[in-house]
Amino acid sequence: MSILRWHPLGQIWHEIDRAQNERNWFLQSADTRAPAAPSGVPVAYPPVNVWDDDENIYLEAELPGIPLENLEITMTDGNRLTLKGRRKQAEVSQATWHRLERSFGSFSRTLTLPVLVDSDRVEAHFELGDLRVKLPKSPKAKPRRIEVKQRAEQIRETESTEGNAS
Repeated sequence: MSILRWHPLGQIWHEIDRAQNERNWFLQSADTRAPAAPSGVPVAYPPVNVWDDDENIYLEAELPGIPLENLEITMTDGNRLTLKGRRKQAEVSQATWHRLERSFGSFSRTLTLPVLVDSDRVEAHFELGDLRVKLPKSPKAKPRRIEVKQRAEQIRETESTEGNAS
């Protein structure tokens, strides 16, 4: 024999819960601000890879279907890279859509890079929807060894102290 917990709202509570789940599903699927991963969690667009070495920071972005004239890259504050663009929706006449998963319209994504960049030497290449950006690190951002010197007064005091001790 199983024991069921009685809830005063019974079936009404179940219907409210079901309606809330359906509303959440609808709002998630209708949200055009950011595409969602299969998990339903919104992801940033465009997807990027960023890495660095001793001299440069590198960025790759996937931008299929975006013509070069609809793409803009800007650097601000020495370490903020912004990608802006626009993808037009395919014009389909006399047809019925069965699935519309690719996002269309304008986008803007700003990344804060881990170090300052020499924006005068940034190189960007765009081919077949693949953007590759090479961002040379600013000399200010690179570590440099600081030579430590002893002040002349301290040297004289040290020498005179050592001379008196003998």
